[in-house]
Amino acid sequence: MDSSPISCKTLGHFFGVDGKRLEEQYASHLSGFTAWEQLEHAENWILFPENLGEYLSIDETSLSQGELYTVLTNKEAKGKKGALVAIVKGTESESVIKVLSQIRVGLRRKVREVTLDLAPTMARIVKRSFPNAKLVSDRFHVQQLASEGVQEIRISHRWDAIEQENKEMELAKTAKKRWVPELLENGDTVKQLLARSRYLLFKREVNWTPSQSHRAELLFGLYPDLEQAYKLSQGLSIILSTSKDRIVAFKKLAIWYNQVEAAGFKSFNTISRTIQNNYETILNYFTNRSTNASAESFNAKIKAFRAQFRGVRNVKFFLFRLAKIYA
Repeated sequence: MDSSPISCKTLGHFFGVDGKRLEEQYASHLSGFTAWEQLEHAENWILFPENLGEYLSIDETSLSQGELYTVLTNKEAKGKKGALVAIVKGTESESVIKVLSQIRVGLRRKVREVTLDLAPTMARIVKRSFPNAKLVSDRFHVQQLASEGVQEIRISHRWDAIEQENKEMELAKTAKKRWVPELLENGDTVKQLLARSRYLLFKREVNWTPSQSHRAELLFGLYPDLEQAYKLSQGLSIILSTSKDRIVAFKKLAIWYNQVEAAGFKSFNTISRTIQNNYETILNYFTNRSTNASAESFNAKIKAFRAQFRGVRNVKFFLFRLAKIYA
C-alpha cells in the first residue's frame, strides 16, 4: 500500500470540499502545528538530538526560491522516521555550529563518521561539532569533478565548431552559394557530434550502445585530447570503485597524478590539486566505503515532497510536516 503523503488540495478534490480551506484548517487546528515546540525558530532551524547516531551525513538543499539549508541526517534510519537530525537555514559554518552545539557534548562525541561533499564549510561544521568523527569525502563528488572536466573540453570544442559553421555560412552567403554542411559517417555534423556525445562521455566504454561506440570513434578521431581526458576520468572512477584499501588507492592515485600532469589539462590539474588537498578525507572512504548517497537520497525526498505540494509557501509548516515524517 502506498503510504506517500497527499496534499489537502488533492484530498479536497476527492471529497468535494475546498482544498485551500481544508489546508488552512489542517494547519491551524488539526495538525498540531500551532503547538509545535519548535515553531518559534523553525524558519531558521529545527533540531532533533534524539535522532543523533554514530554515522551521519551532511549536505545542503534548497527549499524555496534557491534558499539553501544545511541538512544533517542519521544513516542508520535509512531515510525513514528518525533520519532527520537537523535542518539549519544557510550554509554559513558558524550558524550551523551554533545550532548543533545545543546537542550535549557527550552525544556529539559519540559520532564516529560523517560523510560530506568537498565544501570547506561542511568540513568545518563537522570538525567543530563532532570532534571524534572521521570525515569521509563522498567519492561521487570527486568523480563528478573529473566528469565535469571532460565536459568542459567537449563544450569548448563545440563552441569552436559552432563558430566555424557560422563562418562557413557567412562565406557561402557572400559568395552567393548554397551552404551545405559536411556530414560525418553517422550522419552528424561536427557540431551535432559534439552535442550528441555528452551522455556517452559519462558512461564506461563497456556500457556504450553500438551507435554510441561509433559516435565515440568519430569523436576521438577528431579530438584526441577529448579521448585522453575521458580516459583520465574513467581511470579515476576505476581507482575509486575497485581499490580494496587506502594504501592501494593512495599508490594508484599517485600514478594518476603523474598522468594528469603529463596531459597538461588545466581543469584536471585543478582536480588533481583538489584531491591532494583533501586526500585524507577522500582516502577515509576506503575504511567503510561510505558515501553521501543517503544525504542525496534524503534531498531527493525533500524535493519530491516539495513538488507534491507545489512548492513551499510556508517554510515553517513545510518543515513541520517534514519533521512529522522523518524526525
